Amino acid sequence: MTHRSYANEHESEGVQDNERLEFLGDAVLDLLVSHQLMLRFPALSEGELSMARAQMVSEAGLTKVALDIELGDWLILGNGEEQSGGRAKPSILSDSLEAVIAAIYLDGSLEDARRFVDARFEKHTPQQPGVGSDHKTRLQELVQKRRKMAPEYQLVGESGPDHNKRFEVAVLVDGNEMARAVGKSKKMAEQSAAQLALESI
Repeated sequence: MTHRSYANEHESEGVQDNERLEFLGDAVLDLLVSHQLMLRFPALSEGELSMARAQMVSEAGLTKVALDIELGDWLILGNGEEQSGGRAKPSILSDSLEAVIAAIYLDGSLEDARRFVDARFEKHTPQQPGVGSDHKTRLQELVQKRRKMAPEYQLVGESGPDHNKRFEVAVLVDGNEMARAVGKSKKMAEQSAAQLALESI
């Protein structure tokens, strides 16, 4: 899996990165997770299904699966990313997993990709979607109870083309950063950051 940091360092050699595959893998994953959730939870509403899907395909959710398959060991990184711990960065791991899913789809079929997603994401499927999966609400309740204040969310960066924007959000408590995450929307990034903050607590 070739990260853009390596491709940039070897541009003269024609090395390409994974980003186009990430774009496709993101769409394939959304489709397959949506189908999986509809089959598993026939009584859930559209809103509850959407919340469960957002949790599973969030940066934090994808990172868990990437760690399960030790994807970090297979990344080709530039020197700077290598030295700064890129193999363990959630943003790189989650994007690389999307690229893997796209590669399975292109090299095999949608059915091959479905088998991979069903097998790898099964243990990360919420047992009760829609219950307790709003990480921002849970974090706010916990912080208000302990510190008598609410967490704050700050947009710290945007990247990617208009059709595939990524938003990086940090969550802070009393001015101290607890976690940060990347998402396809500000809301998804905030939920992922809140999830990581809860896990750190």
